[in-house]
Amino acid sequence: MTEAPIPRLILSLSVPTIISMSVSAIYNIVDSWFVGHISTAAAAGVGVAFSYQAFIQAIGFFFGSGSGNYISRALGARNTGGADRMAATGFFTSFLVGIVLMVLGTLFMTPLSRMLGATPDVVPYSNDYLRWLLIATPFFISQITLNNQLRLQGNAMMAMIGITTGALLNIFFDWLFIRHFDMGVSGASLATLISQFISWLLLLWATSLDGNVHIRFRNFVPSVERFREIAAGGLPSLMRQSLSSLSAIFMNWAAASYALQGQEASTIAAFTIVARVMQCAMAVILGVGQGFQPVCGFNWGAKLYGRVRRSYLFTITVCVIILLFTSAAGWIFAPEIISFFRDEDPELIRVGVRVLRWQCIAFPLVGLTTPTNMLLQNIRRTKKATLLAMSRHGYFFYPVFFIVPGIWGLEGLQATMAISDVLTFMVAFPFFISIIRELSAREKGIFE
Repeated sequence: MTEAPIPRLILSLSVPTIISMSVSAIYNIVDSWFVGHISTAAAAGVGVAFSYQAFIQAIGFFFGSGSGNYISRALGARNTGGADRMAATGFFTSFLVGIVLMVLGTLFMTPLSRMLGATPDVVPYSNDYLRWLLIATPFFISQITLNNQLRLQGNAMMAMIGITTGALLNIFFDWLFIRHFDMGVSGASLATLISQFISWLLLLWATSLDGNVHIRFRNFVPSVERFREIAAGGLPSLMRQSLSSLSAIFMNWAAASYALQGQEASTIAAFTIVARVMQCAMAVILGVGQGFQPVCGFNWGAKLYGRVRRSYLFTITVCVIILLFTSAAGWIFAPEIISFFRDEDPELIRVGVRVLRWQCIAFPLVGLTTPTNMLLQNIRRTKKATLLAMSRHGYFFYPVFFIVPGIWGLEGLQATMAISDVLTFMVAFPFFISIIRELSAREKGIFE
């Protein structure tokens, strides 16, 4: 971590993470593909329920990033006892939170579907998907926690194996339950439950291997200080992911209100399909960024600030190049991408193409904002990291969301995310300049 050449080190850590996150994103796309061939309302129902899935992922990232960032710094400082106790605290607390959400969601399933943006004709499909997903919630959240802990202590390969195995099994069970047993939307949800549980078992087993921080109940010693550390390291992830979920819910509501009469399900399905496509592209960037994070944490803990600066600049360069190519491909092949999910619905294709092309316009800017957010999070600049994390889907999204569509209608709603990306970049760029200056000063020993 502190001696290997930076490009090779980051790429070696990034590739397993990119694979695991991309396969996870692809299984969401496969879900949409299988369900999209049932009906437009079914596709909209799964898309609506995806907002809940994004929310529980946010909680998993909160505990995983919060505890994992501390573990990374503790290992860099050779504090193995602190790393052990933090790993247990993050894992067991996340599992308990998942149980609470499972119970509440099951008791209030239909109100939850309506809150997520389901229209009356979509609610039955949304409920079908939520039913098994709610049971999976404790395993889903704590599995993401384990994945982040393993990744941030430098074992990206085991994290990849656990997540990728679950995602591939999900694709298989989608085919088995939907195509073979004709279980419809419920089959897609049951596939998620089984695959997430298997992934959870694999990741939990991986923590028992030599070289990893072990999860032991005797190390579960909750304290205000440990939860403060988790909050400091995980709050930016929680804000970034939960606001993404919340913005998707608002988009679902607005899509229904701006849709043509009788085309509400088509418009909702178009927005949710684009969200999954963009998630697949974003998975690559998050994978590169997450390969950078342990390098950043270890070298910051070891006071090797020059390596932190060089790894940060390398990560930004790679992310921007990737997003330039993917955005160009998304713009050019937008009709083919949207038609892949449901080619029998012209309105869904028309709206989906416009939404996808708008999002591709500003997407390369995320190549700077995401690594910057991750670096600030890793070095415990919680206020700045949280500010930046809340910008894209929060501070800028909501003013744009409430103002632009009111002036420009459905076209304004389609452009909302692109405008928010531009404004977020305008916040991130000054942070980028100040970080580079600080790291250079620390490297020279003149930082005040």
